[in-house]
Amino acid sequence: MRKLTLLFVLITSTIVAQTNTEVYLFDVEKTEKGYQLTNKKNISDNKDYDSQPYFYDNNTLLFASSRNGQTDILKYTIKTGKKVFINNTPQGGEYSPQRIPGSDDVSAVRLDNSGLQRFYRYDINTGESKELIRSLKVAYPLWYNDKLVVSAIIGKNSLDLVTSDLKHKTNFTLQKNIGRSLHKIPNSSKVSYISKKNPEWEIRSLDVSSLRTAKIATLDGKYEDIYWLSEDVVLQAKKNQILQYNIKTDSVWSEFFTVDDTQIQNISRISISPDGTKMAIVGEESARFVVEKQLEAYNNRDIDAYVNVFSEDVKVYDYPHKLRYQGRKEMKRRYGAFFRNTKDLNCKILNRIENGNIIIDQESVTINGRIVNAVAIYEIKNGRIIAVTFM
Repeated sequence: MRKLTLLFVLITSTIVAQTNTEVYLFDVEKTEKGYQLTNKKNISDNKDYDSQPYFYDNNTLLFASSRNGQTDILKYTIKTGKKVFINNTPQGGEYSPQRIPGSDDVSAVRLDNSGLQRFYRYDINTGESKELIRSLKVAYPLWYNDKLVVSAIIGKNSLDLVTSDLKHKTNFTLQKNIGRSLHKIPNSSKVSYISKKNPEWEIRSLDVSSLRTAKIATLDGKYEDIYWLSEDVVLQAKKNQILQYNIKTDSVWSEFFTVDDTQIQNISRISISPDGTKMAIVGEESARFVVEKQLEAYNNRDIDAYVNVFSEDVKVYDYPHKLRYQGRKEMKRRYGAFFRNTKDLNCKILNRIENGNIIIDQESVTINGRIVNAVAIYEIKNGRIIAVTFM
């Protein structure tokens, strides 16, 4: 074990972790003791970026999803599981989808390949787009009504809070250095935003009519994704937890829900359906979960499930840096025959060390009656194993 630990230190000192985000859907059940989140489902199930969920209605969820090297807006039907992209914009990618008040159409932020970033309206059926705000780099918008948008826009050195009157084409900057989380406060005419002006980040309210702001609460650490459960209770995403805070009665944040960190880590976005029965969150698929999927497929001798855990251009090394082969296709050719010819194949993990996107497993493998001891070093990126080194 000491040798394994030393090896881990040497390898991870040169690798930077990168992770994948997925959109997960839960049922929300209210009980006598509070709330329960059940029936977790990964609805994006995509190897690249998926984020920014928004409930179009109680049966439809919109989110930004990657395909063909860009990000478009995906419409997910909850009852059927059907997925449809509502747009196809080769010149750029879309983010931050929302339903436009009083309309079936959708708005989104488009980042063009040229670097131009603007706010657009999209026909929900045809995907045809129309620019809404020409003069600002809108990053995170919130529709207050069909004529007024409150946004976090890209300023000189920070995100700035701006209100935009679409009818009169005027913009007003209220505060600099804010966060990305903008929400209407339920049963209120006010909007909440995250202020980063002070060392301790704050949730603040904005009265859109008077443009006055006021402190609501101090966040639990520098985690900026929140959502209102009710007019009194606000939720905050923090690591693998969702915290809650009653603005009338609480002085500290408390646990609302903790997800299984063997699969999901670093929760960010939160969205709740209009009827309160569904919750969508964004989380990173943990490196451990990816490696466990690989191990399960290996022991089941399921070649398709096994190779699918690896990236298309996966590199397989002999320690320390001797390339054995490269590519999922070659891996399938080699392991396909191995799986077919090894009926008693079984791998057991004796020891494991984890840090970020690196997993080091000490393994005991049964192969045709023989026991082989080995060490495997896995590097995970965007939900796939991109490299494995055997000792």
